[in-house]
Amino acid sequence: MKRKILLMLLTTLVMQLAVAQKVVKLWPNGAPGNNECPQPEETFDGKMVRFVSEPTLTIYLPDKEKNTGAAVVICPGGGYWIEAMDHEGYAYAEYLQSKGIAGIVLKYRLPYGHHEIPLVDTQHALRTVRYNASAWGIHPGKIGISGFSAGGHLASTAATHFDKGKSESDNPIEKVSCRPDFTVLVYPVITFNEGWGHMGSRENLIGKNHDLKLINYYSNELHVTSETPPTFIILADDDQTVPPRNSIEFYSALKANGVSAELHIFREGGHGFGMTKKGKPHDQWPQLLIDWMTAEKIL
Repeated sequence: MKRKILLMLLTTLVMQLAVAQKVVKLWPNGAPGNNECPQPEETFDGKMVRFVSEPTLTIYLPDKEKNTGAAVVICPGGGYWIEAMDHEGYAYAEYLQSKGIAGIVLKYRLPYGHHEIPLVDTQHALRTVRYNASAWGIHPGKIGISGFSAGGHLASTAATHFDKGKSESDNPIEKVSCRPDFTVLVYPVITFNEGWGHMGSRENLIGKNHDLKLINYYSNELHVTSETPPTFIILADDDQTVPPRNSIEFYSALKANGVSAELHIFREGGHGFGMTKKGKPHDQWPQLLIDWMTAEKIL
């Protein structure tokens, strides 16, 4: 009898998880552009993925009774050569889901000599969520972008390089705006400036050549305008991988353009802490995010 009850409980749990999470192809008819990976997709350490050729969205929708209508497209970091899908992706999405927010993890294609590919995927992810907003229980005006480290660079690129839809496209999803309604950046790479940028991310995205046009294009502090969405930024002062100046310069550019922003610099935490609990003050950042989203009337 006990075994039967246990099996029933496990079956119920599996069914609940199946409803709460689903994976869809970002480009059901095939991803555009020339981006052949040197090897088949590989997952290692149970958490990292590389050689991504088939981008996906892993969607964590909240229960209807908790649903706030808000959604966050999540870009895990990894220097544009891997993606940290667990503590900078799925764990974050599950937390948002528990707070009534749709957490949508983007597994994006990596550059492999084609710098435009990650942004193409990210913009299409935002369009896809907005296009499906009604079906997924999402408010089309409460769709944000979030990223960690190089994923933060990708998110800040999406927040400063967007359009309101491609009216000439035959794809109805492409006709939808890719402007995020808010931005959440966690220890982000912002600039490709040699003085305080992250050169590993730069090299992996645009190559070793000193192409000033591309360097400026992807130095996102240079592209903030009054239309850049409200932004929440967190990082640690002792980050030895991505200099804190990245976040400080982006925050300063936001304020110079009259954009609502909140910046938290924790005394310690280093780089890459994500959703990992370390018994440090930075553990409180997810709740600070919820407080900010509430103050911004996103929730």
